[in-house]
Amino acid sequence: MGERIIGIDLGTTNSCVAVLDEGEPRVVPNAEGARTTPSVVAVSDKGEQLVGQIAKRQAITNPSNTIYAAKRLIGRKFEDPEVRELARFLPYEIVAADNGDAWISVEGRRYSPSEVGAAVLRMLKECAEDFVGEEVTRAVITVPAYFDDAQRQATKDAGKIAGLEVERIINEPTAATLAYGVGRDSDQTITVAVYDLGGGTFDISILELREGAFEVLSTSGDTFLGGEDFDNAIVDWAAANFKAEHGVELRDDKLAKQRLKEAAEKAKHELSWSLDTEINLPFIAAVSGQPVHLELTLSRRKLEELTRALIERTLGPCKSALDDAELDASGIDELLLVGGQTRMPLVATLVGEFFGTEPSTGVNPDEVVACGAAIQGGILEGEVKGVVLLDVAPLNIGVETAGGVFTSLIPKGTTIPTRKSEIFSTSVDNQPVVPVHVLQGLREMAEDNKSLARLQLTDIPPAPRGVPQIRVSFDINADGILAVSAQDLGTGQSASMTVQPTSGLSQEQLEELAEEAETKKSEDAARRELAELRNRAETLIYTCARSLEAFGGSLSPSDRGDIESDLHQLRTALEASEVDSMAIRDGLSALETSSHQIYEAMLSDAEASDADED
Repeated sequence: MGERIIGIDLGTTNSCVAVLDEGEPRVVPNAEGARTTPSVVAVSDKGEQLVGQIAKRQAITNPSNTIYAAKRLIGRKFEDPEVRELARFLPYEIVAADNGDAWISVEGRRYSPSEVGAAVLRMLKECAEDFVGEEVTRAVITVPAYFDDAQRQATKDAGKIAGLEVERIINEPTAATLAYGVGRDSDQTITVAVYDLGGGTFDISILELREGAFEVLSTSGDTFLGGEDFDNAIVDWAAANFKAEHGVELRDDKLAKQRLKEAAEKAKHELSWSLDTEINLPFIAAVSGQPVHLELTLSRRKLEELTRALIERTLGPCKSALDDAELDASGIDELLLVGGQTRMPLVATLVGEFFGTEPSTGVNPDEVVACGAAIQGGILEGEVKGVVLLDVAPLNIGVETAGGVFTSLIPKGTTIPTRKSEIFSTSVDNQPVVPVHVLQGLREMAEDNKSLARLQLTDIPPAPRGVPQIRVSFDINADGILAVSAQDLGTGQSASMTVQPTSGLSQEQLEELAEEAETKKSEDAARRELAELRNRAETLIYTCARSLEAFGGSLSPSDRGDIESDLHQLRTALEASEVDSMAIRDGLSALETSSHQIYEAMLSDAEASDADED
């Protein structure tokens, strides 16, 4: 057996890593013991890079420098309408890269979405290494089934920057089905619909499972529809209510917008099991110099009213997937719900009604994709045997021909890997150069589809139009990534290329970033440890200071003096120009000890209050 291959679900909101252990996938907990990690990267005021939960915790106080939902930008252009819509809700700045891609600007430095994804992947890689006790350099990474070639390439770039050899890019619904289907006792052929509504993307895939074979019959989706849009619907509703009452637009203030975003996410989660919840954000704005608070009650019924249209948007792709598979809803034997947003009761209800069947409850929607990726790693290693996976191309791939027409060579739904060739010719007499414009999409005209690459076949001998024979060949590998070649059959002259990544990073830049990450691994670990220590210290200072204001009068002068002295000592350690982690640790320990007097005073006050009531 070769070196272990880990499975990673690189999500919009959260990410997850799993390994195969004696043939069974096991989810790897992160350093805090959580089984998923927020896909959040931040730069602190000290210039430290924070990743995961620690980055998410400081988002409210550092919104402009905290990056989340970067997956929604991967492989997209700055001018895309989806990017402009997304920018309304993000507290950080989106900028145009030199090649026109959407990048992120933080503290004067520009980051590609691949670099942000790489920071998350690097953290998951380290968690896996701690878990298995050995170095990990190989991974299977999942992507939405409807990701195009550019987005898949950019995901591979992220893996390379993180120091991972990406052995396979696998579609998320396919990975979920692997986790669900491998090891099933039944030898029956069943048809499964995988409805995957994650943080930023939606996929629907129809698969047939038979005797170890997993064949994707069709796939459809929307790469710009997910849980973030449900959060944003709540943000818009709450902001509109606040503006109507106080005349203040909260979305114009980055700090207020971030607080509102986190409150919306929390409320949405609570409404998965409660019928109503409170959104309370004190001191969120000032009116006429006076602080005002946001206090709203959000019911499950209101949330369903706000988001029903988003859920209904997913049903169109579901219909397309059934049509492409030449099935109707009655042909679906099992319905799997994947992605955190499927925990919303109305999602399960409407999707169940559409397919006419109750969703299966045997999978964890947050973990099943990573588990499937780990199984795919086991298949590649040879540890998992007797499993054949047949996936499909999600979109038509073809070339621009005369009149700006899009001519498809590989139709949507073609099983991959695949190779297809077609003969073209010149459109004018004595044409010396034949340009080959490669596109991907579902529209009839080239300009309405996504451009993937351009190459030129040169030095074609003079001849009347239509005489030269130019063979254009497309080759899609198992990752869904495209290589293109063109050959003049008369002269043998040829040109070829693998469609280049559109992350805006050259091969040299990718290698430099990967090398930098490796050489600074121990330094980064120390910085991360210090950042976590600072976060603990700042939280304790804040809590103690507030508690001292409220209960200080119940303390003896000696106890109060000890606490104030320890507070001062810890603040001084944090504010020192030369940061001393030992001094912070000592100050933290001292304040934790002395601050117990506050809690004893709180308890005494509470007991006295109860006695008075009696």
